[in-house]
Amino acid sequence: MPELPEVETIKNDLEPLVVGRKFTEVTVDDDTVVQKPSVEEFGHGLVGRRVVGLGRRGKFLILRLDNGRVLMVHLRMTGNLLATEACRRLPKELATARVRAVFRFDDGSTLSFIDRRRMGRMWLAADQEEVVGKLGPEPLAADFTVDVLAGLMARHRAPIKAVLCDQGIIAGVGNMYADEALFESRIHPLTPAADLSRAKVKRLYSAIQGILTTAITNRGASVDTYFRPDGNRGAAHYQFKVAHRLNENCPACGGPIERIRVRGRGTYFCPKCQRTG
Repeated sequence: MPELPEVETIKNDLEPLVVGRKFTEVTVDDDTVVQKPSVEEFGHGLVGRRVVGLGRRGKFLILRLDNGRVLMVHLRMTGNLLATEACRRLPKELATARVRAVFRFDDGSTLSFIDRRRMGRMWLAADQEEVVGKLGPEPLAADFTVDVLAGLMARHRAPIKAVLCDQGIIAGVGNMYADEALFESRIHPLTPAADLSRAKVKRLYSAIQGILTTAITNRGASVDTYFRPDGNRGAAHYQFKVAHRLNENCPACGGPIERIRVRGRGTYFCPKCQRTG
């Protein structure tokens, strides 16, 4: 699933391609992709409008339009936004994926929403808060401090892995980067969030910020069907120490990486380095 670093990478890659461009045609091939408004209103609301900026909130990509409205995109599990040239040479992993929508711009370029599992969604809204108003704070924002993280953890008895993945608590962190942050801070994924000591909260804070920042630098993690808009892969997964590394050797102690389920989420960790208690 594209998480914060992947969506931030997509935003950064798309900015020079679509900012300043005007929508000339919108084709929706799968009506379920549009959450709001109707499919007809969605297309009419975009054609003739110019993209004036891009943003990100949590795992949502935001295209800001010249009339103040916003096009919001959530890629969910397997969604991709591919530019013209990338669509002409689809990676084999996307060869059977469904094209759910195509956006054409005034310079002749296109942007295609391709989604194997058909779970991604789009909104055309007057205000982004209509869609993302209930998200938690951004973990890379200047006002996200150790104290903020400590306050959030103190309010929840759920396992720390589940808390980190709850978008209403912290926006943008998902399975992969939660696993990596917990390993880096030596915290067992089943530890109740409220039981974290101040020292562990500090370690977790540093791990979250460092891991997300490094993953953005490496253009996201292509562990499944994530591709950048130009069709290239990200490289963040090459830095993973536990995520998606079942039975491989822990880089710290040499023991095998294990996988458990935490609130329905596959979770990778080192039982020697991340002890309970």
